Amino acid sequence: MRNFVRFSLPVFIAIFVFSSCNTAEPKKEANGYILDSTRVDGHPAWIMQGNIYEVNIRQYTPEGTFNAFSTHLERLKEMGVQTLWFMPIHPISKVDRKGVMGSYYAVADYTGINPEYGTLQDWKNLVNKAHDLGFKIIIDWVPNHSGADHHWLTSHPDFYVRDSATGIPVSPFDWTDTRKLDYNNPVMADSMIQCMKYWLTETHIDGFRCDVAGEVPDEFWKKCMAELRATQPGIFMLAEADKPSLHTAGFDASYPWSYFATMKQVANGQRNALAIDSLVNHTDTTFP
Repeated sequence: MRNFVRFSLPVFIAIFVFSSCNTAEPKKEANGYILDSTRVDGHPAWIMQGNIYEVNIRQYTPEGTFNAFSTHLERLKEMGVQTLWFMPIHPISKVDRKGVMGSYYAVADYTGINPEYGTLQDWKNLVNKAHDLGFKIIIDWVPNHSGADHHWLTSHPDFYVRDSATGIPVSPFDWTDTRKLDYNNPVMADSMIQCMKYWLTETHIDGFRCDVAGEVPDEFWKKCMAELRATQPGIFMLAEADKPSLHTAGFDASYPWSYFATMKQVANGQRNALAIDSLVNHTDTTFP
């Protein structure tokens, strides 16, 4: 069987295509997870039988804090949830902020905690409790762009892509509350990797869901994956992109946006169900 994993949001339809089974004996199980670093054709064994539950801390409870969410872990375990994916937990930029509360994806500090949610110790306590209950934890990571007042803009202005005419840092797409990072700068790229390592070594999370991963060069991801897995073997890396080369670069899973578009067309009567079968065949020949 081909060696790739693909993922789409549960609100669309979850599609995972996994590689061949592993015969290694698991050490033990908790909440359906194999609690070791066994890898199946390069992927963490624990994700091969798991589901992913998205968590928006701000909206999940009236308090909008780590501590308040922590009280729901036992209930989520009873529901069968296995992996918790936390939307960005970092401070939100204030410059050019969209709306009163701002976007989670305008990160002001890659190694900081949004004070609305609690403290770093509160986060560590949540991760530890979740691990004790058998959950795995991944966090949203936003590598393509920082918030419009990230400290790198003043301490390392060369970290950013600039407009050739004005010299002003570029905002990608219509994300006017963000500034695009320049991956042609190796110091910036290394700094991003160090920030990711921080969350592995300091808080012992189990991986990352990487926002708009396809906008970041594959060569960066290859280096990043090697360093992250050397730091903590067994992590799970999910790319928010529909790009075959990201799997070659080291991602375990990606988003099949093409499936979502095709299924909408089938549901609307614009195409028949055979279009899905054709897409499966195309995926099987396109992805590594």
